[in-house]
Formats: sequence, structure tokens, C-alpha cells
Amino acid sequence: MSHSFNKIWVHAIWATKERAPLLKDNIEQKVYQFISTQLREQGCPVRIINGMPDHIHCLFLLNPQKSITEVIKQLKGSSSHFVNQNNLMSEKFSWQTGYAAYSVSESVVEKVFEYIKNQKQHLIKKTFQQEFDDFMKKYGLSNS
Repeated sequence: MSHSFNKIWVHAIWATKERAPLLKDNIEQKVYQFISTQLREQGCPVRIINGMPDHIHCLFLLNPQKSITEVIKQLKGSSSHFVNQNNLMSEKFSWQTGYAAYSVSESVVEKVFEYIKNQKQHLIKKTFQQEFDDFMKKYGLSNS
């Protein structure tokens, strides 16, 4: 085989610093659009971005030339800078250290898309911490 092929879907989740509810309705779409543009510029096609005031979910295809760590580090840094430079809120905005990222099988991409799309309905029943703990358990990871 003379060519290399890959298609790696990533479901990434990260929170605002101290999980403060900073992504209010008036700015969330601006932040999501900025992150979407940043992902595309990194060669990572975006399927969906959505979240709650204290965290964000992204579903995207990973650029084979990049690591998940470098993609998310760039997204978090540039989006924090964007929010602060454009004075989208009165307080200083930043993301919490760390993130969670999971590979997504092609067969369940639509299911993950629907899950992310319906974030606000899901989290009426659960806190972000409960949701995060469920993901950690589901994927056999420890958050210690």
C-alpha cells in the first residue's frame, strides 16, 4: 500500500477554570465558532461543538500530523486569548488545566453527535462532575 489513511474521531471535553459558569448564552456561540475555526485551521474537521456554562464538548476528526495534546492546548490557549482580548466578559477568562479525550468509532459518531447536541437536556439530570465521572468509568480511566 503506497498511501497512508486514517480517520480518528475525537470527543474532547474540558472545563472552565474552577468550573465557573462563564460560558453564558450571550457569548457561548462566539466561543464555539472561534474554536470551530481554530480546529479547521489545524486540519481537524469539526462535527459539533456544544456545552454548558462550565464546560465544552467537541467532536472532530484528528489531523494525522497532530497530537490530541497539541490540538487541545492550542484551542484552549487561543480561545482564552480570544475571550479576553475581545472583552466578552468582565472577569478574566481561562480554562481549567487538563482535558478528557476519547476515540469514537465511526459506528457511533451519530450517537455522540446527538449526545453533544443535547447537552443542556442531559445535564438537567446530572452535574458536570457526574457526567465526567461516568465517562471516566465507561472508558476505564482513573481521574486520580
